Amino acid sequence: MIPYGRQHVDAEDIQSVVEVLQSDWLTTGPKVGEFEGAFADFAGAKSAVAVNSGTAALHAAMFALGIGPGDEVIVPAMTFAATANCIVFQGGTPIFADVDPGTLLINPFSVEERISPKTRAVIAVDYAGQPCDYDTLNGITRRHNLALVADACHSLGARYKDKPVGSLALLSAFSFHPVKHITTGEGGMITTDDTELAERMRLFRNHGIATDHRQRDAQGSWFYEMVELGYNYRITDFQCALGTSQLKKLPQWIERRHEIALKYDKAFTEIKGIEPLHVKSDVNHVYHLYVICVNGDETEVDRGRLFQELRARGVGVNVHYIPIHLHPFYRNRFGTGRGLCPVAEAVYEKILSLPVYPTMTDEDVNMVVSAIQCALRK
Repeated sequence: MIPYGRQHVDAEDIQSVVEVLQSDWLTTGPKVGEFEGAFADFAGAKSAVAVNSGTAALHAAMFALGIGPGDEVIVPAMTFAATANCIVFQGGTPIFADVDPGTLLINPFSVEERISPKTRAVIAVDYAGQPCDYDTLNGITRRHNLALVADACHSLGARYKDKPVGSLALLSAFSFHPVKHITTGEGGMITTDDTELAERMRLFRNHGIATDHRQRDAQGSWFYEMVELGYNYRITDFQCALGTSQLKKLPQWIERRHEIALKYDKAFTEIKGIEPLHVKSDVNHVYHLYVICVNGDETEVDRGRLFQELRARGVGVNVHYIPIHLHPFYRNRFGTGRGLCPVAEAVYEKILSLPVYPTMTDEDVNMVVSAIQCALRK
């Protein structure tokens, strides 16, 4: 089975982890700050705060902004559940905006339509690895005095108008899950230029305690105070060593993702009924996902059947995502349902994510294309 995504860990990565395992610090040690510094430099931000998952990164961002009961935060319907869950964790209410049918990125006009006196923030999701329209979104949020948060879990290394993702919003959240651009096993990061928000997130990841173990060790002190209600969202030193090692290889891995996407693009110009998502001219897309839309009217094979055919042929396609407002939790808790975001609902019925990852070979790509052609001929 060719998976839709997978990690690549080499001998250099393994050695970096082994060195930490043989050191005095396994967690809250020097490698955390080292990874944060390298990541902030890469993303063009003043500060980076490492946590133990992309979900924790989003939650920390909501905490830092003070989101709470009675507050609304606008999110796109087409994203993973964590984008909305982080708002609910804080007692807030997610408000679902529709997406652009060509890119599946949040539609700025839909965002503006959903702003109310209770709105505090907007979370923009760089779906599949393509940055959102940050100029328009920043204009809207400034005009309405709202915070703009980038869910950049798909887009590490991407650029918008030659500005790196991580520097485009007040807060930007990243994920290091194994299918993402780099991995720490599980892990996440938030970047920001606001040092006060960064300190609030460091507090939050450590139970709301004002100092961590390494700081107290350096001070020769045992004393600590819990000043906020936080979580144990800390990340280990050996994970951060792996992340630092992986980050060095990211540019070449993105280049390979581009090569694979270009091969897919070329193949699908000649396959009727298969349409890749549109890529805007002012961005550098980093292809966490390569998503196609299946037009059953042209192919006589709908998405469901093509999914089954490809899985049977060893191609590990997937679907990203069921629109969040259609999940039972959101239907039952917030009264959402069909008709709320019609574009996302319609496109969901057609999309498939194809395999794309740096160690994927040209032969693998050809196999995927051939499997699609064979499935469509049945």
